[in-house]
Amino acid sequence: MTSAVLQTIRLGNPPWPTVDPFLFCVHHLDHYPEADGAFGPAASLQGRDIGQDFAGKDGWRMYHGATVPGFPQHPHRGFETVTYARQGLIDHSDSLGAAARFGRGDVQWMTAGKGIVHSEMFPLFNETGPNPAELFQIWMNLPSSRKMVDPYFTMLWDGEIPRHRPEGEEGDGAEITVIAGALAGLEPPSAPPDSWASSAESDVAIWHLRFDADGRWTMPAAAGGTDTVRTLYVFDGGSLAIDGEVVAAGNAAVVDAAATVELTAPDGAVEVLVLQGRPIAEPVAQYGPFVMNTQTEIEQAFADYRRTEFGGWPWPSDAPVHGPDQARFARHADGHTDTPPGVLVSETPQN
Repeated sequence: MTSAVLQTIRLGNPPWPTVDPFLFCVHHLDHYPEADGAFGPAASLQGRDIGQDFAGKDGWRMYHGATVPGFPQHPHRGFETVTYARQGLIDHSDSLGAAARFGRGDVQWMTAGKGIVHSEMFPLFNETGPNPAELFQIWMNLPSSRKMVDPYFTMLWDGEIPRHRPEGEEGDGAEITVIAGALAGLEPPSAPPDSWASSAESDVAIWHLRFDADGRWTMPAAAGGTDTVRTLYVFDGGSLAIDGEVVAAGNAAVVDAAATVELTAPDGAVEVLVLQGRPIAEPVAQYGPFVMNTQTEIEQAFADYRRTEFGGWPWPSDAPVHGPDQARFARHADGHTDTPPGVLVSETPQN
């Protein structure tokens, strides 16, 4: 019998290995201490490489932030970011004047297109206890015909993202968060209109799987069959058995997307991220925050950024934080605001 597991990969240090149409994937988990009242950690920053703090000292990182953890203003062109924030809050600000605060299960899906500058800061609020923060950031390529579209972002609020809990012959003791890619009759919120995921032929799926000990789920074959690539990242907990082949946490498995596979958690609870899609199958030229098809286009991206700054930076600091109110919101470049289900627009910050 042919194994459904085509390849296993040790994850090691981030970023994780990815396959077209995906370019990059990281899992950030930081156990921040109590907050200092100014959205940063109430702890000494001595011994940290401020501006480049990725070492994980004491279980947390400042990343590129100096006083608040996160990523101050930086540019992108030619691809998309999908940010799945499981714990904590993220403050987004961009060169179009748009802003958002999201987290606690929300997803921001941003098409950088022809160019955007944005910041992603992780404000800390709890001054009497820990401030855990956890997120995935996934980069997905754009076809050459869409690399120069207008930038745009969509919010997938936690309350709008469907969860599938299989029962009976299909499975038990499992939950699948359906961020992209229809599953078991559940349709997630739409990706941005110019996303590769919005193309009918893309077969893109982003699923977060959680299994209890001895949980199981029969994962259906992908609609795209052998043209689709499906990778399972076993990122936390015990191990995952794929048709009986055990993959330990800290490893990824590329599986036969045309096959129905039996997933089980044989030695304790386990969590898995699934990235699936048909390859765009175009040349990739990447340098830092720009992803194009040729080196000439990369050079043009740098020239355009030096000349225009992709619209300039309208914020008073390189690392804006949207105030002490923890309400989640998104204020878009066209001025409209949306909020999680049950939250009134009038309740959102107006900075």
